[in-house]
Amino acid sequence: MPHRYRVTLIPLEAHGSVREPDAPLPEMVSFEITNHDEITALITRMEGKAMVPQSEAAEFIVGLKLFSEVLIRHRAEPIFAELAPHFRSFMKALKASPARETV
Repeated sequence: MPHRYRVTLIPLEAHGSVREPDAPLPEMVSFEITNHDEITALITRMEGKAMVPQSEAAEFIVGLKLFSEVLIRHRAEPIFAELAPHFRSFMKALKASPARETV
């Protein structure tokens, strides 16, 4: 069963400067996605892997899942078809990556 999500991106800085508290809200981008995976569970699982720092797990998984769904939908397009075998290899390596060592 597919999982539905709303992704919202709100700029916090413009050209390297932090937005002043009384400045107007920046333009945001918001869209809905459907994914066959439960992304929040994948984030938790990635936090236990040694591949990226725990603080980057959500960023990594959300970006990966957004990209992979577009890749799947457009897999017949030459640029995506060329990438697909490499992406499959990457995903296999990711799934096989070791758990983070606990101290």
